Amino acid sequence: MEELQLKRGQHPSSPHGGRLLPKRIILVRHGESEGNLDTAAYSTTPDNKIPLTPLGKSQARSAGARLHDLISRYSSPNWRVYFYVSPYERTRSTLREIGRSFSKRRIIGVREESRVREQDFGNFQVKERMQAIKQARERFGRFFYRFPEGESAADVFDRVSGFLESLWRDIDYNRLHNDPAGDLNLIIISHGLTSRVFLMKWFKWTVEQFEHLNNLGNCEFRVMELGHGGEYSLAIHHTGKELQEWGLSPEMIEDQKWRFQASRSDWNERCSWYLDEFFDNLLETSDNEDKTLDDEQQILPLETSLDEDETIDNEQILIDS
Repeated sequence: MEELQLKRGQHPSSPHGGRLLPKRIILVRHGESEGNLDTAAYSTTPDNKIPLTPLGKSQARSAGARLHDLISRYSSPNWRVYFYVSPYERTRSTLREIGRSFSKRRIIGVREESRVREQDFGNFQVKERMQAIKQARERFGRFFYRFPEGESAADVFDRVSGFLESLWRDIDYNRLHNDPAGDLNLIIISHGLTSRVFLMKWFKWTVEQFEHLNNLGNCEFRVMELGHGGEYSLAIHHTGKELQEWGLSPEMIEDQKWRFQASRSDWNERCSWYLDEFFDNLLETSDNEDKTLDDEQQILPLETSLDEDETIDNEQILIDS
């Protein structure tokens, strides 16, 4: 633990490629809701108005204390937080309870962000019908299955991608008022699937890798922390065992460990999904490529010589005329 604290102390938020990057981006799922307790609630109450249970509020207060402890322990004295929150009742209530752990001077701001809302499952959801639909989703695949009158995870991916573009613009133009003397922590209070899609987009995971990810529990959070070279990694705060329990493969875990030291300009060729996921038995070079290269090297000087001779002949004709 002392070694980890030393490593964390060596990379406060600082300029990388002209950007003043947040030290952490933390994804938080909302606390337990009435819908988590009994899915029949969705048949009479719009999804966006489902409230937290008393346990959910307690979970959120506990999460706030744990977040404050994490941030204050491993940050510079002038650390700050900025919140993004889904517009749903359960996420806003989670934010309200988490906020009890932070003083006003620590909070730079908060923004309601509709693009990190829950996946749309349709309007009022009849319990028996939704059970049959979710069984069909398991057969079809979680990422591409679109709920009738609702969204697929692929649709959520598209709007999360738009949110990430806006997030980078906020960082580029320092709209979050990041102070170089302090560490900025972005906390995104959202939903389980939306958080998994966010990670998928950020780390360029494939659809197959997404399908193996497990959902976050109520008020669980995932901490993406800034590494030495400007890459974010889950492996700084979380253990390999945790990453494995969340559904990350050994290759994905190895990539997270690599990102801790990696520069944003680096390319991790050890990750199978960059090439090996899409091709079988790729050769470094082929005999035909080597022969073509040799032929080009032999032909090039001859072509250059012919062009030069032709130019000289044309110039001589002009002089004689």
